[in-house]
Amino acid sequence: MKTFISHFRLFAAAACTIAAHPAFAQDANAGRDLAAACFTCHGTNGNSVQGVPPSLAGRNSAELLQAMKEFQSGKRPATVMHQQARGYTDPQLQLIAAYFASVKPGPAQLPAKP
Repeated sequence: MKTFISHFRLFAAAACTIAAHPAFAQDANAGRDLAAACFTCHGTNGNSVQGVPPSLAGRNSAELLQAMKEFQSGKRPATVMHQQARGYTDPQLQLIAAYFASVKPGPAQLPAKP
């Protein structure tokens, strides 16, 4: 019985570790779901209209993560991004950066005509 309890405790500890790990806990769409808040300014899937604000699609994930961390800390000046970045954890920022890095940049878009 002691062996069973030992194995059960080991299994339970391993299961908790796996479930708590962000890579295992997130579903396949987690990065896109988190990045959806960025679409308002940076365009659908990170392809902004006329590049203002900058398009994020296809950018290097490490560079995107660094920029968001700099916004988060206040090191990089911003009007809104410092507030946006503070709303995310480091694992969430990593998912967002990875999502935008995986998106193919689209052609330059023009604003819709009134």
